[in-house]
Amino acid sequence: MLIMGVMAIAIARIRDLFAVSMLSGIFSLTAAAAYVVLDAVDVAFTEAAVGAGISTVLMLGTLALTTRQEKVTGGKSKGTAAFFVVAVTGAVLIYGTFDMPRYGDPIAPIHHHVAPRYLEKSFGEVGMPNVVTSVLASYRSFDTLGEVFVIFTAATGVLAILGRVGRRRREDEEADETKTARTEDASPDKETAS
Repeated sequence: MLIMGVMAIAIARIRDLFAVSMLSGIFSLTAAAAYVVLDAVDVAFTEAAVGAGISTVLMLGTLALTTRQEKVTGGKSKGTAAFFVVAVTGAVLIYGTFDMPRYGDPIAPIHHHVAPRYLEKSFGEVGMPNVVTSVLASYRSFDTLGEVFVIFTAATGVLAILGRVGRRRREDEEADETKTARTEDASPDKETAS
């Protein structure tokens, strides 16, 4: 977790967007490894595929069509306000964890109501021998569909932005070519020749 914290700080401080893309991918792989250690292999697989795979490819594709350096805008007051919002949000989230049962607590409600029901009845109700698959594909199918919709919407948004950037770049190149052609037409050599 300490390594992930250091990477998060580095991602926030670095202005080279290529390095940010690479560190984000490494951060996601580290998170996937942490999920494996916590026995959440399905979440680890999703984090590795989406966080390290698709997100890194989309960021690198965006960098291919834009600049590599972050443009620094705003003054110190915007950074201070953003830090304040993040600090307050983090404090509220940490406060919310105080009411949770301790990790691995055998008397936690999840171990007495939900998990035993899934383990005992999922094969009969769904017909899948793998409990994780039956939970994700049947019991939580609308949640899984929502996650797929979010990923699809994010990819569509990125593609729309990339298409707009590419179109703008072509328009700028055409405007430069037109400007160059007009400059060549109005050059003094042609005026003196006529």
